[in-house]
Amino acid sequence: MKRELKRQQTQQLLLNTTIELIREKGCEKTTFSDIMERSGLSKGAIFHYVKSKEELLAMVLQQSLEETNSRFYQGVADANQEFAGPMSGISQNLPALEDSQNVTNQVFMYLLGKSDESAVKEITKFYEHVLQVSRQWIEEGQKHGVIPQTVDAGKTADLFVLISMGLRVRGFIQTDSAAFRAEDFTELITRLLQPRS
Repeated sequence: MKRELKRQQTQQLLLNTTIELIREKGCEKTTFSDIMERSGLSKGAIFHYVKSKEELLAMVLQQSLEETNSRFYQGVADANQEFAGPMSGISQNLPALEDSQNVTNQVFMYLLGKSDESAVKEITKFYEHVLQVSRQWIEEGQKHGVIPQTVDAGKTADLFVLISMGLRVRGFIQTDSAAFRAEDFTELITRLLQPRS
């Protein structure tokens, strides 16, 4: 038990340190040397958790998704078969998709911009995982009777993931002419998933 707790604490220290450094320096300039110096972890300790910088950055993305996932399932538990509870667990993070300073967006764009095999592998794994989790959220809503069974969970999840990733990318394009924003995305999700009376 103590060993598992120590492992979790070390992994969280690694992630927190990486996030801090990305905020300060960006993904490109953040190095393992910086992480070792800031965290006090040895190179061996870091490589116990990850094999590459890309894998470490993907863990940052994964952590963010897990936090949203936890809020969603807490919303399901608290909502008493209401759509608004689980939806608030998801929608509370949607505005961050448009923020180019958001660490997860920086990581996403960094990995997306890399053409080496490990970065492509990590962004593909992230995409597949987000798609799987999004589908599970829809299916969970259907199971609890707050999303109609007629909603195609696979296609709808794919649409939502495509839009969310598009919002991330557009956040890095300096434009004031964006007609579709995060609040519009929330409204679209609600219209597609909420039962009509």
